[in-house]
Amino acid sequence: MNRLFVRWLVSSGAIAIVAWLLPGIRAGSGMVGAVTVLVTAAFLGAANAVVKPILTLLSCPMILLTLGLFLIVINAAMLQLAAWATRVAGYPLEVDGWSTAIIGSIAISIVTWVLSLFLGDDKKSSKRDS
Repeated sequence: MNRLFVRWLVSSGAIAIVAWLLPGIRAGSGMVGAVTVLVTAAFLGAANAVVKPILTLLSCPMILLTLGLFLIVINAAMLQLAAWATRVAGYPLEVDGWSTAIIGSIAISIVTWVLSLFLGDDKKSSKRDS
């Protein structure tokens, strides 16, 4: 459970950084912006866990045809889905179109990876603790 919480915080940090860097992605400011980022990270994690595997399976021929580049479009779709879910929840993350979603999903992936580097490999530490 601790690992899930840390991943959620890392994703929240990545979304906050990308929303700050990219003018086409807005999360609001102050406490509302912080809650928006936290809610978006939760929805994005849920979308990546439930919807993304189904989309990946259904679009397998397209992924093979594009040598995996179609996965970027699927990641952008997950970001758009999370943005839609946050609007429904009342804490809207605004994403200006597909091009911004593609750039934003790539940036979120990179920032999440960089932030995870600072935390180390949780899988190795959890094996030692067992």
